[in-house]
Amino acid sequence: MTATPDPTQRFSSRVANYVRYRPSYPPEAIALLGERCGLRRGAQVADLGSGTGILTRLLLEAGARVAGVEPNDGMRGAAEADLGSHPHFTSIRGTAEATTLAPASVDLIVAGQAFHWFRIPEARREALRILRPGAHAALLWNEHPARGSEFLMDYEALVRRHAPEYDEVVGSRADGRAMHEFLGRAPQLVTFPNRQEFDFEGLKGRLMSSSYAPEPGHPEHEPLMRGLRQVFDRHARAGRVTFPYQTLVYFAPLEAAL
Repeated sequence: MTATPDPTQRFSSRVANYVRYRPSYPPEAIALLGERCGLRRGAQVADLGSGTGILTRLLLEAGARVAGVEPNDGMRGAAEADLGSHPHFTSIRGTAEATTLAPASVDLIVAGQAFHWFRIPEARREALRILRPGAHAALLWNEHPARGSEFLMDYEALVRRHAPEYDEVVGSRADGRAMHEFLGRAPQLVTFPNRQEFDFEGLKGRLMSSSYAPEPGHPEHEPLMRGLRQVFDRHARAGRVTFPYQTLVYFAPLEAAL
Protein backbone atom coordinates (compact mmCIF):
# COMPACT_ATOMS: atom_id res chain seq x y z
CA MET A 1 0.00 0.00 0.00
CA THR A 2 1.28 3.43 -0.84
CA ALA A 3 0.37 5.19 2.40
CA THR A 4 2.02 2.72 4.77
CA PRO A 5 4.69 0.43 3.27
CA ASP A 6 4.66 -1.96 6.23
CA PRO A 7 1.14 -3.45 6.51
CA THR A 8 1.85 -4.78 10.01
CA GLN A 9 1.84 -1.18 11.30
CA ARG A 10 -1.30 0.06 9.57
CA PHE A 11 -3.46 -0.24 12.70
CA SER A 12 -1.03 1.09 15.31
CA SER A 13 -2.97 4.34 15.79
CA ARG A 14 -6.38 2.65 15.60
CA VAL A 15 -6.23 0.07 18.37
CA ALA A 16 -8.73 1.69 20.75
CA ASN A 17 -11.35 2.10 18.04
CA TYR A 18 -10.67 -1.44 16.79
CA VAL A 19 -11.28 -2.87 20.26
CA ARG A 20 -14.50 -0.95 20.82
CA TYR A 21 -16.16 -0.88 17.43
CA ARG A 22 -15.13 -3.80 15.21
CA PRO A 23 -17.74 -6.54 14.78
CA SER A 24 -17.42 -10.03 16.16
CA TYR A 25 -18.43 -13.18 14.26
CA PRO A 26 -21.82 -14.92 14.50
CA PRO A 27 -22.13 -18.16 16.50
CA GLU A 28 -23.04 -20.01 13.32
CA ALA A 29 -19.63 -19.23 11.83
CA ILE A 30 -17.85 -20.72 14.84
CA ALA A 31 -20.17 -23.75 14.72
CA LEU A 32 -19.18 -24.24 11.08
CA LEU A 33 -15.52 -24.38 12.09
CA GLY A 34 -16.46 -27.17 14.48
CA GLU A 35 -18.59 -29.08 12.00
CA ARG A 36 -16.31 -28.80 8.96
CA CYS A 37 -12.82 -27.63 9.95
CA GLY A 38 -11.70 -29.53 13.03
CA LEU A 39 -12.38 -26.96 15.74
CA ARG A 40 -13.00 -28.95 18.90
CA ARG A 41 -12.29 -28.84 22.59
CA GLY A 42 -8.55 -29.15 23.09
CA ALA A 43 -7.66 -28.50 19.44
CA GLN A 44 -4.59 -26.35 18.82
CA VAL A 45 -5.54 -23.37 16.66
CA ALA A 46 -3.24 -20.76 15.14
CA ASP A 47 -5.03 -17.43 14.70
CA LEU A 48 -2.84 -15.62 12.17
CA GLY A 49 -3.03 -11.83 12.28
CA SER A 50 -5.07 -12.19 15.46
CA GLY A 51 -5.20 -8.46 16.12
CA THR A 52 -7.03 -7.51 19.30
CA GLY A 53 -8.34 -11.04 19.78
CA ILE A 54 -11.91 -10.75 18.44
CA LEU A 55 -11.85 -14.18 16.78
CA THR A 56 -9.41 -15.61 19.32
CA ARG A 57 -11.94 -15.09 22.12
CA LEU A 58 -14.61 -17.09 20.29
CA LEU A 59 -12.19 -19.94 19.60
CA LEU A 60 -11.21 -20.07 23.28
CA GLU A 61 -14.88 -20.12 24.25
CA ALA A 62 -15.27 -23.14 21.95
CA GLY A 63 -12.69 -24.95 24.08
CA ALA A 64 -9.68 -24.66 21.77
CA ARG A 65 -6.11 -23.82 22.71
CA VAL A 66 -5.25 -20.75 20.66
CA ALA A 67 -1.95 -19.20 19.63
CA GLY A 68 -2.66 -15.60 18.64
CA VAL A 69 0.06 -14.63 16.14
CA GLU A 70 0.15 -10.85 15.71
CA PRO A 71 3.02 -8.59 14.56
CA ASN A 72 1.56 -5.25 15.67
CA ASP A 73 2.57 -4.45 19.25
CA GLY A 74 -0.49 -2.32 20.04
CA MET A 75 -2.99 -4.82 18.68
CA ARG A 76 -1.25 -7.73 20.37
CA GLY A 77 -1.10 -5.82 23.65
CA ALA A 78 -4.86 -5.24 23.55
CA ALA A 79 -5.44 -8.97 23.09
CA GLU A 80 -3.07 -9.76 25.96
CA ALA A 81 -4.87 -7.30 28.24
CA ASP A 82 -8.21 -8.94 27.45
CA LEU A 83 -7.26 -12.61 27.18
CA GLY A 84 -3.89 -12.93 28.90
CA SER A 85 -5.33 -14.68 31.96
CA HIS A 86 -6.98 -17.41 29.89
CA PRO A 87 -5.07 -20.66 30.46
CA HIS A 88 -5.38 -21.77 26.83
CA PHE A 89 -4.27 -18.52 25.19
CA THR A 90 -0.73 -17.94 23.96
CA SER A 91 0.28 -14.59 22.51
CA ILE A 92 3.04 -14.65 19.89
CA ARG A 93 4.90 -11.76 18.35
CA GLY A 94 5.08 -13.20 14.87
CA THR A 95 3.61 -13.11 11.39
CA ALA A 96 1.76 -15.47 9.09
CA GLU A 97 5.06 -15.95 7.30
CA ALA A 98 7.04 -16.67 10.50
CA THR A 99 4.82 -17.89 13.35
CA THR A 100 7.57 -19.47 15.56
CA LEU A 101 5.19 -22.45 16.12
CA ALA A 102 6.53 -26.00 16.10
CA PRO A 103 6.27 -28.18 12.98
CA ALA A 104 3.05 -30.19 12.60
CA SER A 105 1.67 -28.75 15.86
CA VAL A 106 -1.56 -27.10 14.67
CA ASP A 107 -5.01 -28.61 14.07
CA LEU A 108 -6.57 -25.55 12.43
CA ILE A 109 -5.34 -22.26 11.00
CA VAL A 110 -7.71 -19.30 10.97
CA ALA A 111 -7.40 -15.70 9.86
CA GLY A 112 -10.07 -13.12 10.63
CA GLN A 113 -9.91 -9.92 8.55
CA ALA A 114 -6.18 -10.52 8.02
CA PHE A 115 -5.49 -12.83 5.09
CA HIS A 116 -5.25 -10.03 2.52
CA TRP A 117 -2.16 -8.68 4.31
CA PHE A 118 -0.25 -11.98 4.00
CA ARG A 119 2.65 -12.58 1.61
CA ILE A 120 1.07 -15.65 0.11
CA PRO A 121 4.05 -17.86 -0.94
CA GLU A 122 5.80 -17.42 2.40
CA ALA A 123 2.59 -17.78 4.42
CA ARG A 124 1.72 -20.96 2.52
CA ARG A 125 5.11 -22.51 3.28
CA GLU A 126 4.72 -21.64 6.94
CA ALA A 127 1.17 -23.02 7.08
CA LEU A 128 2.28 -26.30 5.54
CA ARG A 129 5.10 -26.47 8.10
CA ILE A 130 2.96 -25.95 11.20
CA LEU A 131 -0.26 -27.74 10.21
CA ARG A 132 -0.81 -31.42 10.88
CA PRO A 133 -1.44 -33.45 7.69
CA GLY A 134 -4.96 -33.03 6.36
CA ALA A 135 -5.80 -30.12 8.69
CA HIS A 136 -7.90 -27.16 7.56
CA ALA A 137 -7.40 -23.45 7.15
CA ALA A 138 -10.36 -21.06 7.42
CA LEU A 139 -10.36 -17.43 6.28
CA LEU A 140 -13.08 -15.17 7.69
CA TRP A 141 -14.25 -11.68 6.83
CA ASN A 142 -17.08 -9.42 7.87
CA GLU A 143 -17.94 -7.65 4.60
CA HIS A 144 -20.67 -5.33 3.43
CA PRO A 145 -23.41 -7.23 1.60
CA ALA A 146 -23.50 -6.83 -2.18
CA ARG A 147 -26.98 -5.34 -1.97
CA GLY A 148 -26.85 -3.06 1.03
CA SER A 149 -29.28 -0.68 2.67
CA GLU A 150 -29.74 2.95 1.63
CA PHE A 151 -27.65 3.91 4.65
CA LEU A 152 -24.83 1.62 3.58
CA MET A 153 -24.88 2.91 0.00
CA ASP A 154 -24.61 6.51 1.25
CA TYR A 155 -21.89 5.53 3.72
CA GLU A 156 -19.78 3.79 1.09
CA ALA A 157 -20.18 6.65 -1.40
CA LEU A 158 -18.96 9.07 1.28
CA VAL A 159 -15.94 6.94 2.17
CA ARG A 160 -14.99 6.57 -1.49
CA ARG A 161 -14.97 10.37 -1.89
CA HIS A 162 -12.58 10.94 1.00
CA ALA A 163 -10.57 7.71 1.39
CA PRO A 164 -8.62 6.91 -1.80
CA GLU A 165 -7.50 3.49 -0.48
CA TYR A 166 -11.02 2.24 0.23
CA ASP A 167 -11.64 0.30 -2.98
CA GLU A 168 -8.07 -1.03 -3.07
CA VAL A 169 -8.22 -2.40 0.47
CA VAL A 170 -11.75 -3.78 0.27
CA GLY A 171 -11.19 -5.22 -3.20
CA SER A 172 -8.07 -7.10 -2.09
CA ARG A 173 -9.78 -9.05 0.68
CA ALA A 174 -11.61 -12.10 -0.63
CA ASP A 175 -9.21 -12.66 -3.54
CA GLY A 176 -10.07 -16.06 -4.98
CA ARG A 177 -6.74 -16.50 -6.73
CA ALA A 178 -4.76 -15.72 -3.57
CA MET A 179 -6.88 -18.11 -1.50
CA HIS A 180 -6.43 -20.88 -4.07
CA GLU A 181 -2.67 -20.34 -4.03
CA PHE A 182 -2.54 -20.38 -0.23
CA LEU A 183 -4.78 -23.44 0.22
CA GLY A 184 -3.63 -25.42 -2.80
CA ARG A 185 -7.23 -25.81 -3.93
CA ALA A 186 -10.40 -23.78 -4.36
CA PRO A 187 -12.03 -23.17 -0.95
CA GLN A 188 -15.60 -23.79 0.04
CA LEU A 189 -17.60 -20.72 1.07
CA VAL A 190 -20.43 -20.37 3.57
CA THR A 191 -21.96 -16.99 4.44
CA PHE A 192 -23.91 -15.76 7.45
CA PRO A 193 -25.73 -12.50 8.17
CA ASN A 194 -24.21 -10.22 10.81
CA ARG A 195 -24.86 -6.66 11.99
CA GLN A 196 -23.99 -3.88 14.40
CA GLU A 197 -26.04 -0.95 15.64
CA PHE A 198 -24.39 2.41 16.31
CA ASP A 199 -25.06 5.85 17.65
CA PHE A 200 -23.03 8.56 15.93
CA GLU A 201 -19.93 8.15 18.11
CA GLY A 202 -20.01 4.42 17.49
CA LEU A 203 -20.32 4.90 13.74
CA LYS A 204 -17.42 7.34 13.80
CA GLY A 205 -15.32 4.89 15.81
CA ARG A 206 -16.18 2.04 13.43
CA LEU A 207 -15.03 4.11 10.46
CA MET A 208 -11.85 5.26 12.16
CA SER A 209 -10.93 1.67 13.04
CA SER A 210 -10.42 1.06 9.31
CA SER A 211 -6.91 1.34 7.87
CA TYR A 212 -8.08 3.41 4.89
CA ALA A 213 -9.88 6.14 6.89
CA PRO A 214 -8.02 9.50 6.88
CA GLU A 215 -6.97 10.36 10.43
CA PRO A 216 -6.98 13.78 12.17
CA GLY A 217 -4.52 16.09 10.45
CA HIS A 218 -5.18 14.61 7.02
CA PRO A 219 -6.91 17.12 4.71
CA GLU A 220 -9.76 14.68 4.04
CA HIS A 221 -10.50 13.91 7.70
CA GLU A 222 -12.73 16.87 8.55
CA PRO A 223 -14.76 16.68 5.29
CA LEU A 224 -15.23 12.97 5.96
CA MET A 225 -16.50 13.63 9.49
CA ARG A 226 -18.92 16.32 8.31
CA GLY A 227 -20.25 13.99 5.65
CA LEU A 228 -20.56 11.15 8.15
CA ARG A 229 -22.69 13.34 10.41
CA GLN A 230 -24.97 14.12 7.48
CA VAL A 231 -25.27 10.45 6.49
CA PHE A 232 -26.04 9.50 10.08
CA ASP A 233 -28.68 12.21 10.50
CA ARG A 234 -30.31 11.19 7.22
CA HIS A 235 -30.70 7.53 8.15
CA ALA A 236 -30.77 7.26 11.96
CA ARG A 237 -33.87 5.95 13.65
CA ALA A 238 -34.17 6.60 17.38
CA GLY A 239 -30.59 7.83 17.31
CA ARG A 240 -29.06 4.70 15.80
CA VAL A 241 -28.15 3.18 12.43
CA THR A 242 -27.77 -0.47 11.49
CA PHE A 243 -24.47 -1.47 9.93
CA PRO A 244 -25.07 -4.71 7.99
CA TYR A 245 -22.48 -7.36 7.18
CA GLN A 246 -22.16 -10.68 5.49
CA THR A 247 -19.74 -12.95 7.34
CA LEU A 248 -17.76 -14.93 4.76
CA VAL A 249 -16.06 -18.18 5.81
CA TYR A 250 -13.74 -19.70 3.20
CA PHE A 251 -12.26 -23.07 4.20
CA ALA A 252 -10.44 -26.12 2.91
CA PRO A 253 -7.83 -28.64 3.99
CA LEU A 254 -4.43 -27.31 3.07
CA GLU A 255 -3.04 -29.21 0.09
CA ALA A 256 0.69 -29.84 -0.06
CA ALA A 257 0.92 -29.64 -3.87
CA LEU A 258 -0.80 -27.26 -6.25
